[in-house]
Amino acid sequence: MKIRPLQDRLIVKRVPEESKTKGGLFIPDTAKEKPLEGKVIAVGNGKVLEDGKVRPMDIKAGDTILFSKYAGTEIKLDGEEHLILREEDVLGVLEK
Repeated sequence: MKIRPLQDRLIVKRVPEESKTKGGLFIPDTAKEKPLEGKVIAVGNGKVLEDGKVRPMDIKAGDTILFSKYAGTEIKLDGEEHLILREEDVLGVLEK
């Protein structure tokens, strides 16, 4: 299924967290928190300003981002969980 977010929204797939600590201990599923990092799948055209102009998005598809814990709306696409976020909910872009 293809989906195109509107305006300043983006679709993000969470990056799975490690199930083992650096010391070698396994973390049970019940103790894990949802990851705050994700990969951008699709982006909208940008925010429509008051004067009618569209400000393009700073984030592009393929970027890895950090977002706040309770940001966005969870959706299911093709059986996989994704988030729809506004650009303002993104805390930063991870650069490698």
